Amino acid sequence: MPRIMEAPTTVEAAGNKPKQIEEYVGRVNSGHSAVSVARMVSPSGWVEPGQRPEFTEITVVLKGTIHVAYEGGECDVAAGQAVVAEPGEWVRYSTPYDDGAEYIAVCLPAFSPEAVHRDE
Repeated sequence: MPRIMEAPTTVEAAGNKPKQIEEYVGRVNSGHSAVSVARMVSPSGWVEPGQRPEFTEITVVLKGTIHVAYEGGECDVAAGQAVVAEPGEWVRYSTPYDDGAEYIAVCLPAFSPEAVHRDE
């Protein structure tokens, strides 16, 4: 029988400013370890530490723009676009523009603090 996730679980975010993370599916809210799906809302000026995760992260931007730094460059991902970071690839996400951003993050396997490997 299909299982309805009645509401997301709020998860603590890393970074210099408060960012809202609502996990709908994943280790915390549904007990899934193979995938996590979360809605993120980050304010203007938010930046998180760089990371080299063990999981694939697919980010679909719904509103605003996410800035992605990676080894060898950087790019902006605007509303209506997506970006895929592969396991072992160093990335740093931020929302430097005035409107911040709202986006969906899908991690395969599911996000875990032990598997994200954030910079010190």
